[in-house]
Amino acid sequence: MELSNKTARQLFAEVKANPSRKRFGFGEKAILVNIDLQKAYTRTDLFKTAYQTDPRQLDYVNELAAAFRSLDWPVVWTNVAYMDSGEDAGIWGTRTDTPDSLQNIKFNSERAELDDRLVVDRQKDVFYCKKMPSPFFETQLQSLCVWHKVDTVVLTGGSTSGCIRAAAVDSLSRGYRTIVPEQCVADKHESYHFANLTDLALKYADVVDVQEVQDWLAKQ
Repeated sequence: MELSNKTARQLFAEVKANPSRKRFGFGEKAILVNIDLQKAYTRTDLFKTAYQTDPRQLDYVNELAAAFRSLDWPVVWTNVAYMDSGEDAGIWGTRTDTPDSLQNIKFNSERAELDDRLVVDRQKDVFYCKKMPSPFFETQLQSLCVWHKVDTVVLTGGSTSGCIRAAAVDSLSRGYRTIVPEQCVADKHESYHFANLTDLALKYADVVDVQEVQDWLAKQ
């Protein structure tokens, strides 16, 4: 194992600066999957489980969503929420049981609500309540991708080290070109965030500047 005294942020910067790093690239048609941009994870003023990396994250997500809708390409929003019993969280919900615990994000609670700053289209957009990290797990997302004949998945939301990573692995495993706009994902701590961006960029996805995604969409 190679050892280093560099921070996760520094290591990611080195990966980004490597011009020889081959990309998967964009395909012909994409789906935008916005993962768990709900108040439990976005409202740092309300919940200690929330986090912020780029202060303009939600603005960028809204811009991407608008661009996708203008192309008549699918826009997906996910959240997590559970029964009062928490049994639908399965083994994932057994490690802790505090008011801030995952399985205590209940249906119809404020923690489960999408952030009010998001611009959603309740008629055109697709909404999934997921139970596990990946939005592909036991939802209709794969069928939606097939229906829309997409070959590219653009991921936003959080957390980078959890649900974004899980989504990227599942997306690549299903044969999709997977794009992670750097400014559109967030995590609780910069170490987790940048370490996972590095791993995603090296193995599972193209981690790119959000402007690159916007420029590609503008050309479609």
